[in-house]
Amino acid sequence: MLIVMKSAASGEEIQAVIERVQSAGARSHLVRGEEVAVIGAIGDREHVARLGLEGSPGVDSVVPILKPYKLASSEVRQGERSVLEIGGRRVGGEHFALVAGPCTVESRDQTLATARIVKDAGAMFLRGGAYKPRTSPYAFQGLGEAGLRILAEAKAETGMPIVTELMDVRDLEPVLAVADVIQIGARNMQNYTLLTEVGRAGCPVMIKRGLSSTLEELLMAAEYVLKEGNENVLLCERGIRTFETAYRFTLDLTAVPVLKQLSHLPVIVDPSHAAGRRDLVEPLSLAPAAAGADGIIVEVHPAPDEAICDGPQALHCDDFARFAAKLDQVAAIAGKRIGAAA
Repeated sequence: MLIVMKSAASGEEIQAVIERVQSAGARSHLVRGEEVAVIGAIGDREHVARLGLEGSPGVDSVVPILKPYKLASSEVRQGERSVLEIGGRRVGGEHFALVAGPCTVESRDQTLATARIVKDAGAMFLRGGAYKPRTSPYAFQGLGEAGLRILAEAKAETGMPIVTELMDVRDLEPVLAVADVIQIGARNMQNYTLLTEVGRAGCPVMIKRGLSSTLEELLMAAEYVLKEGNENVLLCERGIRTFETAYRFTLDLTAVPVLKQLSHLPVIVDPSHAAGRRDLVEPLSLAPAAAGADGIIVEVHPAPDEAICDGPQALHCDDFARFAAKLDQVAAIAGKRIGAAA
């Protein structure tokens, strides 16, 4: 249920409603919009309905949330979109987030060189994997904590917030010490224990859509994080598996406007993993920018042909400034700009 408070509702009236919701065994979730406050009541709908909150002091209306994802639903914010503030950067609204860096941290020199180049070209966040999920158990699995230390050094030098993947709850503490955004990879989208722990940790989270997952399943994954009180969630479309074999995955561009109808959460797109080919990354970046995405996460490497992981899809560092400038022009068509300051 959604309890919409009147614009003139006092703090005492809001708190009284929250206490009544909790007395019914439901969980309350307060969202303060620009004009009104909204209280999400998550629990047994019949118990909440029996409270008779309609007509209570400060209450404007009580509206049922019909979607199975309650806190991720666009209904909970009454049409307002979430704008997240992360590491001095804003994501959402008019702010287009450019997240760039190597697929994996291979060495100090490789990571720092890439970080300097993408920052100078206007990237807002540095991406880099210290832990890597690989199909083959014999492939490079990442440098682990040594990779995290390199990312911390890159962050200290450039000031760029870090986006890095978490695969295992046992690595949560070292990742939290470095990450500004924890990435949940496509293969872990439905790892509900991991999602719950990340939600409790409070660090911003970017959840990548599973290889064969529906949009509702993606939003339900986000719900696991949101229900723990962590409101800083980014949704990421990274391509899904279809019958097509001409490229790695099929980038679902329709997901961008549809997710923005269904949810208030910012939508990021990963063209690198969808394409699997460097020549496709630019068009698959420009298209979601024009479609209203809130950002992209793209792979960049100083020597892609020598990369340990996913070199064929990484942009050359030398080409990144031109790419970023073109992306900014297209994002402007949708009313957004790449910007670093909050």
